[in-house]
Amino acid sequence: MPVPPEALLITVAPTGAETTKADCPQLPTTLAELVRAAQESEEAGAAMVHVHIRDDDHRPSLDPQRLKDTVAALREGTGLVVQLSTGGSVHDPLEARLKVLDAAPDSCSLTMGTTNFGDDVFSNPWPFICDLYQLSQEREVVPEFELFDLGHVAALTRLIARYGPPYGGKVHVDFVMGVPGGMPGTADALVAGVAALPPEVTSWSATGIGRTTLAVGLAALSKGGHLRVGMEDVLTLSRGVPVESNAQLVERAVAMGTLAQRRPMTPAEARELLGLPVLRTASN
Repeated sequence: MPVPPEALLITVAPTGAETTKADCPQLPTTLAELVRAAQESEEAGAAMVHVHIRDDDHRPSLDPQRLKDTVAALREGTGLVVQLSTGGSVHDPLEARLKVLDAAPDSCSLTMGTTNFGDDVFSNPWPFICDLYQLSQEREVVPEFELFDLGHVAALTRLIARYGPPYGGKVHVDFVMGVPGGMPGTADALVAGVAALPPEVTSWSATGIGRTTLAVGLAALSKGGHLRVGMEDVLTLSRGVPVESNAQLVERAVAMGTLAQRRPMTPAEARELLGLPVLRTASN
């Protein structure tokens, strides 16, 4: 059954790889904290969780066993679509990022090009993009194509033309806007990005980093898109008012959607939107 147009996919990105636990004690960095944040976010209206993990010292990690344990814990504790970041941190080697798919998530991020990321470089060379995409097709993991710049939209068009559609047959992208070095978090930039999307794209969302979060969210809703929010992307509700939990940001996204006459998408609807198989339970 098609997902109704009023359904709004809200993805929560609880942790990220940039903020330290020392700077933000409420950031969920342990497995227990991550699962609790995911549960609270699901209750608030999220349908998918975008996951970065940390080690025992709260530093970004791509440890294979930790990734597998995280996927298992999120599946046991929530009904959310589980999406693992293949970006890790800007310092992670490409080989380790490919191995993220060994944890068998529902979905993975797939960034469509290299981006200046503040003072660092987020490296995504074309051969790596092709390898990761083909691996996602082979492992039956649905990619979410991350677009940090307009050139990434052109790269997506090129990728699909060369290798065909992703597993599940749906093409979902996320505009990541407001990163220093990427496209600005403005309505004009989002309109240009959406206009350039290839016809194979079936759904899109947008993420505004930092102070751009509200502008991007409102622009995305006005264009009929979906939203990603979370403490990976923003740590204040307004000037001088810190975010206390990821659920706060999901609740705000739900309120914004309500103004646009959109209601939160269920995880089952999200699976349909993304081309994922229906979860089997004891009753079916």
